[in-house]
Amino acid sequence: MRAIILAAGAGRRMEFDGPRAPKVLLDFGGKTLLRRHVEILHRFGIDEIAVAVGYRVDLIDAELAAIGAADAIETVFNPDYEQGSIVTLWTLREQLLRGGDVILMDGDVLYDDRIMEPLLASSHRNCFLLDRDFEPGDEPTKLCVRDGELVEFHKQVDVQFDYWGESVGFFRLGEPVAKRLVAAALRYLDAGKRYELYDEALRDLLLADPPGSFGFEDVTGLPWMEIDFMEDIERAKRDVLPLLIEPRAERPGVVVAAGAAPETGAAKERAPKAGVSGTQAGSSGVI
Repeated sequence: MRAIILAAGAGRRMEFDGPRAPKVLLDFGGKTLLRRHVEILHRFGIDEIAVAVGYRVDLIDAELAAIGAADAIETVFNPDYEQGSIVTLWTLREQLLRGGDVILMDGDVLYDDRIMEPLLASSHRNCFLLDRDFEPGDEPTKLCVRDGELVEFHKQVDVQFDYWGESVGFFRLGEPVAKRLVAAALRYLDAGKRYELYDEALRDLLLADPPGSFGFEDVTGLPWMEIDFMEDIERAKRDVLPLLIEPRAERPGVVVAAGAAPETGAAKERAPKAGVSGTQAGSSGVI
């Protein structure tokens, strides 16, 4: 299994006083998000890592060198990083087509490494992470569940569901789905839709496939935050960083496999919150 981190965007929704750095280089507790990604993946035995880069690739290269990972991490440059993340996904086609299962990750997330345990140990070869403790609105990408199955994955939601949650932005993809995701991305580019989020291609596969093709793990209660706006930085430092467990050198009891695997504490089934049902309409977002 290998990991692919999306970190090509310029983070235009963040307004810094000085020069803007890639969001993956934001520092929390003396470590950048990029360094945290690499360290966590290595602790779980994932050493094959590719990072999609674009905006200020020089700074990302410098950070990889500073943490001693310049030779170990593959960087894939997207010259059209000002366009939608669907273009970055297409730029990663070689990595997605290489064979084997893939962990696809948004780079702008601060998270506890326990978030990775249920994803890697899940019996679902194609797996999303769902957090039921979120504030509904236009911004979060929602995952909707009906009769135990995912029925929607989008910012705009107009389906009936039993309960819903926010997508963490980390996905486990089996080899067949990883390869089909490349074809799905190409369809958007061929249609001239170069400013779409890569989520759209993944959603197309979810909705087209029969029930049971995609699963999810509930990570409600584990600390994480996606960094989209300036206020998210302070919220992450205040509300998330203090809750992160000091990582061990390795995480025992987690089996990285395509089939069934031992359940971890974070992967145990959690009952959905009572009274969460209905529909919600929002507006699409742009990274």
